[in-house]
Amino acid sequence: MSRHWGYGKDNGPSTWHETFPIANGQRQSPIDIQTKSARYDSSLKPLSITYEPSTAKNIVNNGHSFNVEFDDSADKCVLKGGPLEGTYRLIQFHIHWGSREGQGSEHSVDSVKYDAELHLVHWNTKYGKFAEAVKHPDGLAVLGVFLKVGSACPGIQKVVDALGSIKHKGKQAAFTNFDPTGLLPACHDFWTYLGSLTTPPLLECVIWIVLKQPVTVSKEQIDKIRSLSFYDENEPLCPMVDNWRPCQPQKGREVRVSFQ
Repeated sequence: MSRHWGYGKDNGPSTWHETFPIANGQRQSPIDIQTKSARYDSSLKPLSITYEPSTAKNIVNNGHSFNVEFDDSADKCVLKGGPLEGTYRLIQFHIHWGSREGQGSEHSVDSVKYDAELHLVHWNTKYGKFAEAVKHPDGLAVLGVFLKVGSACPGIQKVVDALGSIKHKGKQAAFTNFDPTGLLPACHDFWTYLGSLTTPPLLECVIWIVLKQPVTVSKEQIDKIRSLSFYDENEPLCPMVDNWRPCQPQKGREVRVSFQ
């Protein structure tokens, strides 16, 4: 086992179970969403998404992706509705992407991959703090958005412009006054299922809400994202690409859908 988990041959997803046995658990993510077997559930409420731009704080290269971090000390960026009971606060968002088009998303739909996938991570406020929430089956709600190469996404340009200052692992920069609403598609129809974090420690604490409608980003925007490095500046440049986990067995879990 290498010094740390990652996405390489020696420390990639196929090895994670050696350190994190839950990798072979009953509700691991991502999955391949099979549209024919997903069940329409009329009890699913519309999503309620309220994001306050002033809560954005930092952008960080953590060696696996970049995180945009938010002040989660009050109910200013919240996700409600859908399959959720109660209020979930946004703590960060990040993206998974490929080395080329046609791969990069973590979830797939009828075995089709998108070029990247945005994850907006929220925690259940009834548990008081993020670190406590991850210990519970309904602790987190992650909103997944598929990204595909096409026309530019104005809402992501500020993120893309900031990546130059966090090229290497461990780099961090202030990132303020940002509204994540600009990263979302117009239509909020979704699939939902019970799953896990897609990176170690792979905790089975996530209610997944995957939006059906993808968002387009330009080739220039995704190329800038691909120019980050997995390593710190004292090591050889190693392009941060293919930082996605393959689909995991569904193991009898139901996927519910909000649209007919």
